[in-house]
Amino acid sequence: MKQMSAMNSDTRRRGWQRDDSVDPQAVLAALDDDACRAILEATAETALTATELSEECEIPMSTAYRKVEMLTEADLVAEQVRINTTGKHATEYRKNFDDVLVSVANGGVEVELTKPNGEAASYAVADD
Repeated sequence: MKQMSAMNSDTRRRGWQRDDSVDPQAVLAALDDDACRAILEATAETALTATELSEECEIPMSTAYRKVEMLTEADLVAEQVRINTTGKHATEYRKNFDDVLVSVANGGVEVELTKPNGEAASYAVADD
C-alpha cells in the first residue's frame, strides 16, 4: 500500500487528477484494439468524422462508429460538432490525451491519462 501511496502523491505533484468515472478496463480494451489504435493515430493532429475515419483507417463505417463509441466511453477521444454552412452538422472526433500510464500494484490496476490542455485524469480498478 505504501508503494501505491507514494506513486499517487508523485502523480498528484505532476498535476494528475483523480476521476473514477471511466473504467480502466475500457481504456485498456480500447488500446488493445487495432482499429481503435488506428483511429487514435488518425485523430492525433486533426478532428475527423466517422466517414473520414472509415476512409482514413480503411475500416467499414459501422466499425468506425462502434470504435469511436468505445474510445469516447474510455475518454480517449473527444466528440465535438463540426459546423457546416449548409446546415448539415457532423460529429467529429479527436484524440483526447497525450500519454497513458498503466500501473499494477496491490491487486489493482491504475490508468492515468495526461490531457492535451494540461489536465489529467486517473482511473483505478481493483482486481476482484
